[in-house]
Amino acid sequence: MTNTQKLIDSFQTTTWIIHKQADGLSHEDSVRQLPFRGNCFNWVLGHIVEHRDQVLAALGAPALLSEAEAALYRTRSEPITDGETAVPLPKLLRLLDEGQAAIAAALNDTSAEQLEAIYSAEHNQTVGDRVAGLHWHETYHTGQLEILRQLAGTNDRILG
Repeated sequence: MTNTQKLIDSFQTTTWIIHKQADGLSHEDSVRQLPFRGNCFNWVLGHIVEHRDQVLAALGAPALLSEAEAALYRTRSEPITDGETAVPLPKLLRLLDEGQAAIAAALNDTSAEQLEAIYSAEHNQTVGDRVAGLHWHETYHTGQLEILRQLAGTNDRILG
């Protein structure tokens, strides 16, 4: 059985890490590109926010990104290569926090029975499984931000 408080705490932890990795970065820093195929800090953060909207959808709550904004950050979307097309970094960070609050509120309003309800019969997945899986996906991308932060020349160590 999925524990709502554990999920809330897990999303709060990655929110804290993301803010630490973004600290001191400008919007321009967030769109710097790696010298090989990959996505920039802005795309990874936007992708996390877009996936938090998927968490909200699984919990019956509304999305925070507009459809046009979400399209920029979906899986297999084109890389963000300039600051003009990207959602500004401060807005993404604000949406991350709003998403955290919305996820916590939605989880607090979700019963154990609702979390154990079938989300996908095809994948034998409950709503709780879906939310926990989306959080795992978020942790994967949160880890990428450490390297992407260094593109701004920070040459620092935030965690560990």
